[in-house]
Amino acid sequence: MTASGLARRAGLDPTTFNQSKRATADGRARWPSTESVSKVLGATDATLEEFASLVSGARALPTGVGRATIRRLPMISISQAALPGFFDEAGNPSGKDWDETALPDVSDPHAYALEVSGDTLEPVYRDGDFLIISPLAPIRRGDRVVLRDRKGRVMVRQIVRRSPRTVDARSLNPARADTRLETEAIAWMHRVVWASQ
Repeated sequence: MTASGLARRAGLDPTTFNQSKRATADGRARWPSTESVSKVLGATDATLEEFASLVSGARALPTGVGRATIRRLPMISISQAALPGFFDEAGNPSGKDWDETALPDVSDPHAYALEVSGDTLEPVYRDGDFLIISPLAPIRRGDRVVLRDRKGRVMVRQIVRRSPRTVDARSLNPARADTRLETEAIAWMHRVVWASQ
């Protein structure tokens, strides 16, 4: 979940963990209060020990450890997703050239993973991040999605507006143009439900 999503889930102001609030006006580091940390631990069902291990650099979801159920998901790079033969007409993984990766389980049997390569999705996602994509997850305004148009282009975008005729989607990289597509021009669109950041 995003930093603002975590704050909302913990009952805090959505901007509590924003980058702009991590330093004082004179440049000193500002840390969340113990009350905020306590609310986050309660909202995520995490222990103080687990939180402390993350602060010291441990992975959030070490393979086979912790409360998360790990599942082997089909995985390709985002650049491969634009090539023919990796998806069926509905946008579900198909073909034998998929790799596999162990990531947190999601309830969608058609879920798959995409590996970010390069800097085209910065600053939101970096080279080497993994995204779990759910074809069955409902899509709302503000969600990040992977969409493929009828020309075969694959894009990762954030939904700004969606009507029966058009979809307005914001680029995650401010250097790239936002997108407006006719609904008929979209082959499929799936929601990003988790990222390995």
